[in-house]
Amino acid sequence: MEKELNQRPSDCIRIVLFGPESTGKTTLSKALARHYNSVWVPEYAREYLQDKWNNERKTCESSDLLPIALGQMRLENKLSQKTNTILICDTNLLETKVYSEAYYSGECDPLLEKYAVNNHYDLYLLTYIDVPWEADDLRDKPNTREKMFQAFEDQLKKYNKPYILLKGCKKDRLKLATEEINKLLKQ
Repeated sequence: MEKELNQRPSDCIRIVLFGPESTGKTTLSKALARHYNSVWVPEYAREYLQDKWNNERKTCESSDLLPIALGQMRLENKLSQKTNTILICDTNLLETKVYSEAYYSGECDPLLEKYAVNNHYDLYLLTYIDVPWEADDLRDKPNTREKMFQAFEDQLKKYNKPYILLKGCKKDRLKLATEEINKLLKQ
């Protein structure tokens, strides 16, 4: 299982969208992939948990987190082999770790935590909570957005991850993100 949670070597720059639910990560990750004519890694948890909800009317449980992590890394590792420029990740294991700790009494599976911290991304795009909340079957914490945002930013600081904060409308976020990514591409 450990091998499956580790990133495969790749020549691409890895960018990850990071932040609380309903903050525009998927919208921006798709726009960035289009902008750079590159590969987008969707959020595996959305499909996994939507299927669970549709079939069992159950929400996420702590026992779902490792299967979600494994599915996310399978997708990322597969798609990282399809580009040698830039890989846009809608999420990563550090995000799963944040949700694990927020929803399950501060606990996180040690294996998930190890790879959440050790897997490498060249830049985290931290999405702020200044966009309207959009409810769906899986989103459940509209009243704790500020607290969740702080949990995400705290993890980036705790593990010294490279990040920028994205605020404002879609156009402003895309502009700032592309400016920072272009700097990485020039290096």
